[in-house]
Amino acid sequence: MNERGTTPHDAAPHDAAAHDAAPHDAVSPAARLRARLGPDGGGLLVAPFVFDGFQARAALDAGFEALYCTGFGTAASYGLADVGLLGLAEMAANGRRIVRAAGSSVPVVCDADTGFGNAVSVVHTVREYAAAGLAALHLEDQVWPKRCGFMADKEVIPLEEAAQKVRAAVETSRSLGPSGPVIIARTDALQPHGWDEVARRAAAFVEAGAELLFVDGLRNRSDAETCASRLAGLPLVYNGVLDREVVEPLGFRLQLQSGPLLALLAATDGIYRELARSGRVRIDGVGARFDRVNRLLGLDEVEELRRRYG
Repeated sequence: MNERGTTPHDAAPHDAAAHDAAPHDAVSPAARLRARLGPDGGGLLVAPFVFDGFQARAALDAGFEALYCTGFGTAASYGLADVGLLGLAEMAANGRRIVRAAGSSVPVVCDADTGFGNAVSVVHTVREYAAAGLAALHLEDQVWPKRCGFMADKEVIPLEEAAQKVRAAVETSRSLGPSGPVIIARTDALQPHGWDEVARRAAAFVEAGAELLFVDGLRNRSDAETCASRLAGLPLVYNGVLDREVVEPLGFRLQLQSGPLLALLAATDGIYRELARSGRVRIDGVGARFDRVNRLLGLDEVEELRRRYG
């Protein structure tokens, strides 16, 4: 019996059956995500980047089934670049905030950087993310302090160390039962070492029990196609802005769609520049937009509670 009162599975570290859902928590976000990402789950799952509760609610209102709590966006919300300046406390807290806004049944995938330390730190990170209600996390093999996956000058730790960290994450998740987060192993080896090293690490991470593989730094369609070809048959994550019609036929299971974040940051910059230049911001239908925002933020429910309890 572990500290959460659940019994660890007896399965071997790379036995996917270790996460078969038990009846009492079959609808946990992690269990829901595993089912959706399985062979009968319904094709590519697109999770848009979000970094606050309003974005989470807007994305769900638009019809998305899952969300991605972005490390880049979370760092940006602090006015910081994505170069390892935030820690576990900030990321887990923001993940929890997004889970609360989205609702407990919605799977939220969250960036876990390098696990914020060594393999022992990874164990603590997985437990904290699970306690926050997060359905999945991705763990990367960069040297700390890490850098955004699309930045230059990335470095990766030795393969053996990276695989041990993945194994620690997987075994910790399994010890939490079916609600343990889905473990996504990310490699940043493409930029510094090329595709052969990516393939070597992908095989090692699957052996360590990773449920999904994430090659970061794919810059265009050609990169995505090469990834799908070189890692054919493995459960893959794509991070980028390519259209679903391009990504899904390549066999990716999950897309972390960064387009909304990039568009939001660009629009925000443009709005403030327009205001500084012209003294005004052009908005069509101010009243209707205000009402829609309040609806997304749950004002109708609050008003109902006011009527009920006075």
